[in-house]
Amino acid sequence: MPADRPTMPPVRLRPDAELARDALSAPLFARAARLARWAGEGTPVGAGGELLADQLRTATGLLGLDGDEDGPAYTAEAWQLALDTGLVEFTERAGAEDSDMGADADEPSGTAVAGEELATLTSGSPQDVLDLWLGGLESVLADAAAPDLGDIVDQISEGGELDLDAIDWNPEEEADFLDGVLGNLYLLTALDEGSAERPVPLPALAASVIVPDDMDEPTDDILEEVSDAMMRLDDQFRMLAPTGLVEYQPVDEALIEEVDGEGHIRESVDGVASDVPEDEDVTRYGMVALTPLGVFAVRTRMLEAGVDAPAVGDLAERDADELLAALPHHPESAARTETELWLARREAVVAARDLLAAARGDDEDAPLRRLACQQALALVPAEAEPALREVLDDPQLGGLARVWLAERGATGIPEPGEAMVFWLTVDTIAAQLATEDDSAELRDLVQGLVGQHRGFFDAAWRVEHPATADVLEAMGRLHPDKKVAKEARKAAFKARSRRG
Repeated sequence: MPADRPTMPPVRLRPDAELARDALSAPLFARAARLARWAGEGTPVGAGGELLADQLRTATGLLGLDGDEDGPAYTAEAWQLALDTGLVEFTERAGAEDSDMGADADEPSGTAVAGEELATLTSGSPQDVLDLWLGGLESVLADAAAPDLGDIVDQISEGGELDLDAIDWNPEEEADFLDGVLGNLYLLTALDEGSAERPVPLPALAASVIVPDDMDEPTDDILEEVSDAMMRLDDQFRMLAPTGLVEYQPVDEALIEEVDGEGHIRESVDGVASDVPEDEDVTRYGMVALTPLGVFAVRTRMLEAGVDAPAVGDLAERDADELLAALPHHPESAARTETELWLARREAVVAARDLLAAARGDDEDAPLRRLACQQALALVPAEAEPALREVLDDPQLGGLARVWLAERGATGIPEPGEAMVFWLTVDTIAAQLATEDDSAELRDLVQGLVGQHRGFFDAAWRVEHPATADVLEAMGRLHPDKKVAKEARKAAFKARSRRG
């Protein structure tokens, strides 16, 4: 794997059969399939395969959309998706291309029939259905990133040439922006900070790709960009929701009507883009979440783009070394599920021995591996006791083995020596430092340790652990008592001098 290949947290994926059912029931896809069956053995269409006025009215009624003022537009979108995915195939009438210049817009120029891919919906595998749905999604994503057709029509009606610069549209930039937004939404979902139960406010999502990470307070210009992006995303998510990619609650129409002559709602967005005020009804600004089908789709696109996007369960058949290396970088719930899937494929004693063996080492990542090992062993049943007793004399594993045995009420556990106790203490803090970055919990741990052990630093600097000096230095930084902090720094100096 390339060193600069981006890595995402793991996500939970639904079984392919469930995802395929979701794809088939997505409104846009379901409408496209119904229209493909309606097309049957032949439906007259226009020069580009579009439905003629009479056929469009009939198809709109077939879909039950004739009472909706946007019904014809929804029908046309579904028909286009059917064409793009091969659910419908279009054949242009011979000579139609030459006669189109003078032809009436409602005159047929070809015939559309049910395509070969229609059979995939009933006889294909779940993966076949998902592949077909993904192909259609790409078409909708491309449409979502396209410029406002009204601007294009205005240019053409004025008799000028189409100038993409004049309508402020860059195809690659627009596609990258939408990909970035979906990527951030995926990341929030993977971190359990976004779901159907916890949708993300649209301003916050827009801000996540616009506001620089090192900017404490967004400037007026940045807020203006966020409000512009928010309104653009509102249009795009309205298009994407019928595909089944996202669940979306659009921006309140009253807010859109409040947009001033310059097209910004900057004052309303201020505050909602980051920290939402308690008295603010943030749902008015739009709420969005990836569906399980959407998680699958964005992950598939990321993998194709070279992003390392693991799924929970990927490590089930891997060895313990790979499991322990990955778990510290998983969200807590994902790490637990991953561990349970890994343990389910192994006998308890064998699993415990493999975990303990993988936890050994003096390298920089070893403390994190042992922390992951301890967390994994917490899920191992009591039958694994023999494996834990085998390492009671191991200087690196004896401490965590005693903790495991004591938590299960085992008897005959020998008392650890002082050297083992202090070694385990240093190892634990070293692991916490690698994950928590001076958190409040770590500060409390440091204060508790120093308070419980009189003369802690006199003994700690002698601990034969590669991270001893770094841990003592961190304790000096974290402890609020200046005198204690000075003792910790002195101990760190001694530890470094001792190791040369």
